[in-house]
Amino acid sequence: MPRQARKESGTGIYHVMLRGINRQDIFEDAEDYMRMLRCMQQMLEQYDDLGNRLPPLCTFYAYCLMSNHVHLLLRVNQEDIGCTIKHLTVMYAMYYNQKYSRSGHVFQDRFKSEPVNDMAYFVTLLRYIHQNPTKAGIVSKVGDYDWCSWK
Repeated sequence: MPRQARKESGTGIYHVMLRGINRQDIFEDAEDYMRMLRCMQQMLEQYDDLGNRLPPLCTFYAYCLMSNHVHLLLRVNQEDIGCTIKHLTVMYAMYYNQKYSRSGHVFQDRFKSEPVNDMAYFVTLLRYIHQNPTKAGIVSKVGDYDWCSWK
């Protein structure tokens, strides 16, 4: 049976969720979290072969990097959501597999994405993403978690 087509967003904005394979940790230490943030930054700073700056692949509105999963609120620019997330996950998986002398998948299944087509849902997602570490009991208040876009 073929998989269901991904729902397209009329705004290009999506809530993306990535989970570690078998729900395992995808961030073992601070260096891993920093590498994911660098991978995200690289998607914003693209250059051609001559060193000319290209438009960013996406715009990140919010993120939260938890030990075994990631939440992203982003807008795709020139590529579809699948290609955009593939760029991010391949960059990180190559780093992770090399660092930990492993091979194979780092992320479980196909990433999940929800289209964001109105401002009310966008604001709800901003809150949800930023409250994730608090609801998980990692920190006592929003903003105290280092690996979240809310500072």
